[in-house]
Amino acid sequence: MTLELLRAFPDSRLTTSFYRPSSTFPEFADIDVETSTWNHIPFLASDPRRALPLLSGVFRRKQLLDADVVVCSSAGFAHEVQSTAPKVVYCHNPPRWLHQPEDYAMGLSSSGQFALRRMRSHLERRDRDGALTAAGYIANSKNVAARIRAVYGRDATVINPPRGISPDGPIEAVPGLEPGFLLTIGRPRGYKQADIIAMAVAGMPEQRLVMVGGQVATKMPPNVRRLSGVSDAQLRWLYRESAAVLACSREDFGLTPVEAFGFGTPVGATREGGYLETCVAGLTGQWLDASSLDALRGSITRLVTSEWDRAAIVAHGERWAPETFHASVRAYVRGVV
Repeated sequence: MTLELLRAFPDSRLTTSFYRPSSTFPEFADIDVETSTWNHIPFLASDPRRALPLLSGVFRRKQLLDADVVVCSSAGFAHEVQSTAPKVVYCHNPPRWLHQPEDYAMGLSSSGQFALRRMRSHLERRDRDGALTAAGYIANSKNVAARIRAVYGRDATVINPPRGISPDGPIEAVPGLEPGFLLTIGRPRGYKQADIIAMAVAGMPEQRLVMVGGQVATKMPPNVRRLSGVSDAQLRWLYRESAAVLACSREDFGLTPVEAFGFGTPVGATREGGYLETCVAGLTGQWLDASSLDALRGSITRLVTSEWDRAAIVAHGERWAPETFHASVRAYVRGVV
């Protein structure tokens, strides 16, 4: 998202808390990224979650005095940055570790959960104070706009993010994979619920599942394959050659379905969160029933045995083309300024 905001405002400077070139998009290599002093501490830079108690102060001490407008891409504390210019916040979600701790704490150690509880009250106050200094709020989805209203008392304009990967670009096959597999994509976070999909497909020997980046607690059978370090070219191939994409996580917006639409690939998603705004049952795929493993298996079977109009799915997906996002966010910022 930060890259897309920079493309919408190409003459902008970029400042952030932590930046590791080796663990982010290579396009940042041509950008002068300003960071906090904490970025030079390897223990914190290797996993910025360790710096959670510090991040609020990092942004509050940052003074942006020579800007015409400040656009904050925030799911944390970026909106607390100080400036005399109008400040527009593009909010991916109010900080999950403060306002949805039950989701964020999944997978954390008991000591980590204890530390999170101890610091929440103080950080919540700072978080809300920072939100009140913004001249305008953009939410990435209706789902997040409702949370912004509930947490901060602010009304937000909804501008969906663009798809993260374009269907136009180099394509590279993944060795050892034949087309026709099921695909699920997600970071290793508990709320992504990749393990539910894996367990369901494990009991469907006629199907194959490819997991990209997901977290699985148990050893999977031969019909489930997990991939890491996938290139953009390989990801395009995976989207294009999969029979369907499966999404069962509780997403604020959820990029995976809109990326799949660009390739004309049908999506099976649970009826919740951001999927309600992007998926259309009968057009882009169908809803998955994750109330039990048997129910999930049944809905996956219906998804893959149905006929889908791939051209219609591609047309639907054009709503999330980067050019559409750039124009919308520029118009909003002009209105605020």
